Amino acid sequence: MADLVFVLDPLATLIPHHDSTVALMQAAQNRGHTLWTCGIEDLSIVDGIAHARVIHTHIHLDALPYYTTEERVLLCLDRVDAVFMRKDPPVSAEYLFATYILDRTKTLVMNRPQGLRDANEKVYTLNFLQYTPETLVTTRPAQVREFLKTFHKAILKPLDGKGGEGIFLLTAEDKNLNSLVETMTRFETRPVIVQRYLPEASLGDKRIMLLDGKPLGAILRIPQSYEVRGNMRVGGQVVKAEITDHEQEICAYLAPKLKADGLYLVGIDVIGPYLTEVNVTSPTGIQEINQLNGSSLGTTIIQWLEEQISK
Repeated sequence: MADLVFVLDPLATLIPHHDSTVALMQAAQNRGHTLWTCGIEDLSIVDGIAHARVIHTHIHLDALPYYTTEERVLLCLDRVDAVFMRKDPPVSAEYLFATYILDRTKTLVMNRPQGLRDANEKVYTLNFLQYTPETLVTTRPAQVREFLKTFHKAILKPLDGKGGEGIFLLTAEDKNLNSLVETMTRFETRPVIVQRYLPEASLGDKRIMLLDGKPLGAILRIPQSYEVRGNMRVGGQVVKAEITDHEQEICAYLAPKLKADGLYLVGIDVIGPYLTEVNVTSPTGIQEINQLNGSSLGTTIIQWLEEQISK
């Protein structure tokens, strides 16, 4: 059986029946693997090799807290079978430092540290322009106003947000526009991303989970009537969803790039016919797909990992 290290946020902050990380740990444990957990602050390099101060962890979803832990020990990551990098955004300097440390192991890391650095979850979509809505990345309010002259409505997002944080609906007539863009860009020093508003967003934002470039399943997140955001964290209703032929086409087009970048487990967001985000750090949706479809994506993912380890 395998030793698996999960680099994550504090266990107490995870929601046991929502967070995909918990589903992955539960599936791995059910298949007899040993779980070790740590934070990014527990990573180090010793004699040129990545190490981690880890805690032997057990998952039991029938009680709270949903986990028990044992004494922390120092492990050489070259001596474990795989590492899951599951730290939530933002991709801060500390997060990037952690990826540099994880570069120093020959063990499989999901997702590959270099891929995590290269794939900003908002900007990475611009590798696939034929499937994305019109997009602007800028620090300048004047450029945002020009964009709105053409498209009238737009969605503004920070480049390092998650769960719907910092998302705004912009209109050309909004007298707060300059002030809002100044605030979000920290007075024109930090880029933001602006995308043409898609009316289809009112019908839902589809999250599709992909493993090694292949779609596993999907959910539709429908915003509340008073919200522009469909994210689960802000109250979006989650409903069962099928993957359309067009969405299969998008997944197939993304697959070679995802594989080349070592982005084995991702969650893409699709609104209408458009790709809007490629989530690579700690994409969620596994538990909701399982609950709505009676599936076990965690088991599918761990079985795939077992095959990679055995090669």
